[in-house]
Amino acid sequence: MKTFLACLLVLVISVTLSNASCFMEELKPTKPGDEILGCTDFEGKLHDFGSQWRTKNCVDCVCFREGLSCCTSYATPVNFDEEKCESIFDKLTCSYKVVEKADQAKECQVLEWVG
Repeated sequence: MKTFLACLLVLVISVTLSNASCFMEELKPTKPGDEILGCTDFEGKLHDFGSQWRTKNCVDCVCFREGLSCCTSYATPVNFDEEKCESIFDKLTCSYKVVEKADQAKECQVLEWVG
């Protein structure tokens, strides 16, 4: 019983700390009776089962026979001094940095990230 409660506590803490923005989409044939050959991405490209890719909007996707699973590949800063600082997203690195508004060479402290 103690082991069960310890495992449950670890699970609850893990779920609380992981705020990834994800979704799962069930695969459906184009027409009834058609065979499903893979996953179609947001741009209409077909991906084989088992393949992985990153979209131009920094979303990591995996194609399973059960469906398409996608999650954001970045964390978003949510707890920082918004009066003094601003967050800037870099699409090349798929990451945010938080810098001072007055001097973008100076980074700001971020207390919490989500995603």
